[in-house]
Amino acid sequence: MHYKGLSSKEAVESRQQYGSNVIPDSEPTTFWAEFKETFKDPMIRILLAIATLMIVMFLFGYADIYEPVGTIVAVLIVAFVSAKTGVASDTKYRALKDSTKKDQCKVYRDNLITVIDVDDVVVGDKVLLQSGDKIPADGILVDGVIKVDNSALNGEAEECHKTAADASVKLADEITGDTFVDAHSLFRGAVLFDGEGVMDVQKVGLSTMMGKMAEEMQEEEPDSPLKVKLSHLANLISKFGYIGAIVIAVMYFGFFVWSAGGIEPYLATGVTEIIKDVVEAVSLAVVIIVCAVPEGLPLMISLVLMQNTSKMLDHNVLVRKAEGIETAGSLNILFSDKTGTITKGSLEVVEFFTADGVSVSLEELPKHEKIKELVDLAIGKNTQSMFDAQGRVIGGNATDQAMMKFMGQDVFHKMENGCEITRSQGFNSANKFSQAYLAAYQKTFYKGAPERLLAVSQKCLNLQGEEQDIQADVLNAKIDALANKSMRVLAFGYSNQDMTENTINADTTIIGFAGIRDDVRPEAREAIAEVQNAGIQVVMITGDRLETAVAIAKDANLLHSDDEIALTSAQLNEMSDEEVKAIIPRIRVIARALPTDKSRMVRLCQEMNLVVGMTGDGVNDSPALKRADVGFAMGSGTEAAKEAGKIVILDDNFKSIKDAIWYGRTIYHNILKFCKFQLVINVAAVVVSALAPFFGLHEPLKVTHLLFVNLVMDGLGAIMLGNEPAKERYMSEKPRRRDESIISKPMLTQIVIMGIWLTALSFVFLKLPFFDQFFQTEEQKFSAYFVLFIWSALFNGFNVRDEGFSIFKGLNENTGFMKVFIIIILVQAVIVNAGLIPAEVFTWIGNMFSCVPIPMVSWGVVAILAVTMIPIDLIRKMIAHQK
Repeated sequence: MHYKGLSSKEAVESRQQYGSNVIPDSEPTTFWAEFKETFKDPMIRILLAIATLMIVMFLFGYADIYEPVGTIVAVLIVAFVSAKTGVASDTKYRALKDSTKKDQCKVYRDNLITVIDVDDVVVGDKVLLQSGDKIPADGILVDGVIKVDNSALNGEAEECHKTAADASVKLADEITGDTFVDAHSLFRGAVLFDGEGVMDVQKVGLSTMMGKMAEEMQEEEPDSPLKVKLSHLANLISKFGYIGAIVIAVMYFGFFVWSAGGIEPYLATGVTEIIKDVVEAVSLAVVIIVCAVPEGLPLMISLVLMQNTSKMLDHNVLVRKAEGIETAGSLNILFSDKTGTITKGSLEVVEFFTADGVSVSLEELPKHEKIKELVDLAIGKNTQSMFDAQGRVIGGNATDQAMMKFMGQDVFHKMENGCEITRSQGFNSANKFSQAYLAAYQKTFYKGAPERLLAVSQKCLNLQGEEQDIQADVLNAKIDALANKSMRVLAFGYSNQDMTENTINADTTIIGFAGIRDDVRPEAREAIAEVQNAGIQVVMITGDRLETAVAIAKDANLLHSDDEIALTSAQLNEMSDEEVKAIIPRIRVIARALPTDKSRMVRLCQEMNLVVGMTGDGVNDSPALKRADVGFAMGSGTEAAKEAGKIVILDDNFKSIKDAIWYGRTIYHNILKFCKFQLVINVAAVVVSALAPFFGLHEPLKVTHLLFVNLVMDGLGAIMLGNEPAKERYMSEKPRRRDESIISKPMLTQIVIMGIWLTALSFVFLKLPFFDQFFQTEEQKFSAYFVLFIWSALFNGFNVRDEGFSIFKGLNENTGFMKVFIIIILVQAVIVNAGLIPAEVFTWIGNMFSCVPIPMVSWGVVAILAVTMIPIDLIRKMIAHQK
């Protein structure tokens, strides 16, 4: 039937009335937007508040400018690195996306068939659909008979038969899982398997099913688990710092009163002296707050995420959003699409067997030459598929294409140049078989449903190609066993007579049978097992029927016991949120799932404080990919899925997902190592600064010393510990809850004990007369203490590398550790000995850090004291392991 189609004017009016077919893309990430996002981090805000307070004190002459300026510089570096990482990741993704051509379609316009961009389709257009075309909008088939692949929408690669409806039929307003597979409805994103037809466009753009999914993707994303944990840590540290600062300031002021002999004698000292003491107490409080807040932590996290984002590309993992890689390591539950993720995404022959029930592996089949030759003829002469010049299978339906791949390209070309088909009859739904007579062989070859061939056949071939009687009971048991595995079984046979239209000859001999299905990826089984061993619950959520889903889940080792649950979307929707939450730990399969089911499951798990991952490749997966804490989009998937995911798996390989989880856990462990490294320094600095005045020590740690600790040590510490190697044992640890504190009890114990030891070491060094013999002046001793404090922290860096005793193991895998260790020692040596270099800039550096050159012997004394950090922590670990 020919259609006149809309006129150009009518197309414009339709667009004005019903809207455009454009589904708006997300805005590209800009440097400025990412830069501003950094300042929402609570840790950054605390740093800026401290910097502001110190600037005010500087303006009144009560503080140096070094610390606030240094802190602001650190914040700007963090913002710059974070923005650069975000833009780089987004740019890589955009480049991947821009490399694909815009979709086009064929429509009737102005009485002609015209090729236009999909974006230009309007309501009322009549779209000509042919095999291989992608459907450009939602509508109803009004002409022709076609088969479509809805896998991009419902995740299933099954063929959906569509027939023409009356022109008055309207697309349903409420779309369910069954609407995708009804007789007439067509949806944007689906692809034609076979046939030709005309679609009446009834919904475009954001009104389409795909458009609604795109709108759902615009919802606010949940905070990453790392951000939640760091916010919690920032709150704890700020409370500790502020409360501690106030208490110490009050105590310090009380110390002044006590030293004066009481309140009245103190008040008699005069207003000027009191104001001076108040300012000194406030200055001490600010120093304590500066000590308490780990300024380098945001910088360290930004640097580590940036380094690992680049590294993951080597593992076929494109990290679109840097926090996604760390979040992957925090997963509690992973929802996985079936088609194309757990399975290969296309039908293929997975088993071949003869009529006596004997299976033969696909690799061994060519050795049985007679059987293989006859099967190839039954396939190659009963198909509408073929190999093109690039070696791709084209034409025919999904079953034909699966059989063509099974036969192989070499056999196809050899057969193409061989005997001709004398007569043939194609497959149809009434006969359920196809047949071809080859005069050269004087045989008719059949391919079709087992029940049709077995209804007339009495004989079959065994693997040796010898004819024998069919054993019906053995054969039926085999076919039933494959049906239970959700395999579609095809039978092949031949007759020594000419073909008869619509009939299978009575002398037909069965050659064998092929079991076909969208099979589980071999690497998926192994990867699923590794992810489950990591304590992560894996749930397959699919649009397929329950029986098929359960069969695939068992084959993929997702279902292990009767206690585990497989249910349908309908069953799920009959349950309240609380009822679903109660069974979530036992759910392994959700079948006939709608996009709303996926998003609901992600939401409910997040309400249970679980960190949720979602893998997928279709448009149907996009909203859940967006809502999940981390979405793994497949590289071969739709643009909508890649747009929604935080991580793109470029090779569609489950192993890459496992690697992403493994590296995510490694990053988290490295962040914990850095926290231990830095917080030991902070605890010691706070306690030393707070107690020093009571021991008659005035600022043993200057503001510039703290600046060196917080910026140089922490910035380089990120390189030191951020590249620690991944360890296999990380994948055997239990997952962490979303609200779990970043500071565990064992970690807190290590921080406190090592902080106390460093504090004790500080006061022993500063107050014990024994150490005075190594220095000529008090300035030298305070300079040496600056060295002792930094070196002690550096040696503690070895302690945090391993929770056991292997603190020196793997240094060859993290060469940056020793490089940074040596660089920090050399930089500090330059600062301390700056006065020996006859240049004004070095004199200024020495004065800024209040350092003077120290004798050579004192370097040795400091080194011996600093290295005690290692045996003390080893003793702590030994005691802890004995408990």
